[in-house]
Amino acid sequence: MRVLVFHGYLLRGTGSNVYNASLAEALARLGHDVHLLCQDRAAAELPWVDAVGTWDAGGLEVTPTRTARPAPGAGSVTAYLPEIGGLLPVFVRDAYAGFEVKTFAELDDAELDRYLAANVAAVGDVVTAAGGVDAALANHLVMGPVILSRAGLRYALKVHGSDLSYTVLPEPERFVPYAEEAVAGAAGVLVGSVHIAERLRAAVGAAADDKLRIGPPGVDIELFAPLDRGAAPGRLRELAGRLRGEGAAAGAWGRHPADAADAIAAFAADDPRVVFVGKLIVSKGVDLLIAAWPLVHASHPGAGLLIAGFGEYEAGLRALVDALARGDLDGARDVAARGRGLEGGAERRLEILSAFLADPPPGYLDSARAAAGAIRFAGRLEHAEVGALVPATDALVFPSTFPEAFGMVAAEAAAAGVLPISAAHSGALEVSRALAAELPGGVAPLISFAVDERAVDAIAARLDAWLGLDDGEREPAREALRATVAGLWGWEGVARSVIAAATGDLDRLPRAGA
Repeated sequence: MRVLVFHGYLLRGTGSNVYNASLAEALARLGHDVHLLCQDRAAAELPWVDAVGTWDAGGLEVTPTRTARPAPGAGSVTAYLPEIGGLLPVFVRDAYAGFEVKTFAELDDAELDRYLAANVAAVGDVVTAAGGVDAALANHLVMGPVILSRAGLRYALKVHGSDLSYTVLPEPERFVPYAEEAVAGAAGVLVGSVHIAERLRAAVGAAADDKLRIGPPGVDIELFAPLDRGAAPGRLRELAGRLRGEGAAAGAWGRHPADAADAIAAFAADDPRVVFVGKLIVSKGVDLLIAAWPLVHASHPGAGLLIAGFGEYEAGLRALVDALARGDLDGARDVAARGRGLEGGAERRLEILSAFLADPPPGYLDSARAAAGAIRFAGRLEHAEVGALVPATDALVFPSTFPEAFGMVAAEAAAAGVLPISAAHSGALEVSRALAAELPGGVAPLISFAVDERAVDAIAARLDAWLGLDDGEREPAREALRATVAGLWGWEGVARSVIAAATGDLDRLPRAGA
């Protein structure tokens, strides 16, 4: 089949970027020819992209990225980079090299209309050049499906969550009409969890119910494969060496290879190892993990924490680490009091962190001074690099304080036999429940914690309990985690679900609640 996928963003990093890259690869492995519209200027460098399409005064031009063609019967991926005038609308503000970035809410009507028109025209050109398409996928409730609908296509609609949380629900008068248009044109609507289905209903009512189905993202279980603990330091040193080979120059989107190499090389000497992977924004709750770390380190003095990700709140998180390193409780409380102000928005107190710092446990500041040197920042890593990193750790913490469509990083960690400790809400909780169902009774309670005023202590207690188990006690849990992920979230299954939703074959897909 010829399958058109509209993403409109990058093909690496986290979240929907990884989803679309992994989906395109899986579709090609199944023999489909994928026509993927994105804004990744370096798409030609990706090993699974066979050709790149760009626009100039003469129209669309497609350039192969390699001389060897796919084997007979194998699929292919062509990535197209529509010309959108340099203005990239996003859900969560970040810096993207080569673009002027605005959130959808910040766009005026003329800017939004130009963005839509440019992409509608590009989709039309791609469909013509491909000789038509047999199935299509539009990512995000806005504006991908609106673009495909106006280009005359039927499609599967994949709701990722940030579209609802940061654009449609905060400004319903402006964006719900686009969401309704998106749902009306869809043959099937995919959500990663029942939680996201409920939020979609809050936006468009029952309009999507007849075509609403569960369609979670997938996990590359070959990339996120278990690693023997004895091999972990070598794996990390190898990863650091590869990063160091990129040079010291700062790259786009929070990528600093030399700094990452230094952080990961130091992390290799730690034992045990804990990791966070995700955007560095207030809603990801990284401050809770940082505040919990002195409590963990006091019980496990050789432990290390690596924070892998980028975002506007990185400076605030570093300020919190620095204050704790000095034993400066007032400085840490100031970070908690300013909260979102350190992310670039209006100042808003971080209530959970503030409550913990208002009355920390005895000896906390001494523990904080000792632990701060074992917290390192790696910046943004490519997905393959995350796949090398995570299996070399003992636990991953996913402490988001904001609704999540799915616990993707938790599922990836579980595939590697690494215990994921996640916030007990939204799509993250649905993943935790699926994982807990097959875990030994003593481990199952460790993978989830309530996001309340006791969250910092809860994170520390769960890490302490897991890290305190010997390898013999951990191994059955590691095997159970891996088996659950392999059974539920393989990428080829996700790809087949997308095709079914795009073609209206919904009976084989699970419904997303009433």
